[in-house]
Amino acid sequence: MKSINLWAGKNAYAKIKVAGLTPDDVKVVAGAAGGPKWLILSNLDRALFGNWFCGRKNPLFLVGSSIGAWRFAAASQNDFLAAIDRFQQAYIHQTYDTKPTPADVSRESQKILNRMMAVDGETAVLSHPYLRLNIMSVRSKGLIGQDKKSTLLPGLLLTALGNTVSRRFLKIFFERALFHDTRDLPPFYRMNEFPIHRVGLSVKNLKPALMASGSIPLVMSGVQDIAGAPAGVYRDGGVIDYHLDIPFLNDNSGIVLYPHFTDRIIPGWLDKQIPWRRPNMAHMDNVLLLTPSREFLDRLPHGKIPDRNDFYKFNGQDAQRIAYWNTAVDQGANIADEFMECVESGRIRDRIRPIEEMMAS
Repeated sequence: MKSINLWAGKNAYAKIKVAGLTPDDVKVVAGAAGGPKWLILSNLDRALFGNWFCGRKNPLFLVGSSIGAWRFAAASQNDFLAAIDRFQQAYIHQTYDTKPTPADVSRESQKILNRMMAVDGETAVLSHPYLRLNIMSVRSKGLIGQDKKSTLLPGLLLTALGNTVSRRFLKIFFERALFHDTRDLPPFYRMNEFPIHRVGLSVKNLKPALMASGSIPLVMSGVQDIAGAPAGVYRDGGVIDYHLDIPFLNDNSGIVLYPHFTDRIIPGWLDKQIPWRRPNMAHMDNVLLLTPSREFLDRLPHGKIPDRNDFYKFNGQDAQRIAYWNTAVDQGANIADEFMECVESGRIRDRIRPIEEMMAS
């Protein structure tokens, strides 16, 4: 039984159909926001960054919001396999005795981040031989520029209402923030669909940028005044870039590898309940999207991948949740094995399907 589906934009499809896929073909790796959903991809990350990309010479640009950025921060450390093990263990074993406040979740998340990054994590990330980390966040404005629920909640409701009409309304309350490795500007550096702050990563701001990128409004506290960035409160990059509907490449010279955990690309966090909201298909032209198959999902406990609702579903039953999440990680090895077999054997040429088919379903 297959574990993955492979979808390709028109340029990626044409290239892979003829020549297959090699590590050097990939110019960008994308990572979506999604909390615990990342766990099914942890073994694929191990295969990609612990083996497939090893020895690369040209820069490989990693771009993610929220958990996607955290995955790539782990990938960019000196001992990646140890870093992802620390990250995975700390993430799976986070527990809350009572219903947590935003401050509680932020404190626990900071512990996870500190454990993942270890002592020299920032220096390692910023000196990696070929990986170039890019972190998506948002700078909050107006009612959303503070953490008081009395103003934040009405601000989010207004934002959600406007967003149902058009994503353009998001710019009233949010601005993009791209925290990037300064050694090589990423090919998406000039994206301008929203007001944007482009901020170079440093030892001082890397961890705060990662924290901000995952700070879901109302669930976690915002991050105040990040070094090198305009003053303000920074929050989850998924607000605008939940599944990364961005112009990944400035030409057609490479492939964007996008390991994903669902067969839908949801542009922004507030679009989850807007089924007609689709990404700009021109942004998908060079994308190779990997998604779990229906058969894979059916083999998982509860017939689904982990998500944040599991903290409520398994309230007071942390041992059961942890066992379930560990099983999802183990099952994710099938995703890694199948993808690697496809690229190494060349069978990927027969497995890819036009991404338009997925969008139409």
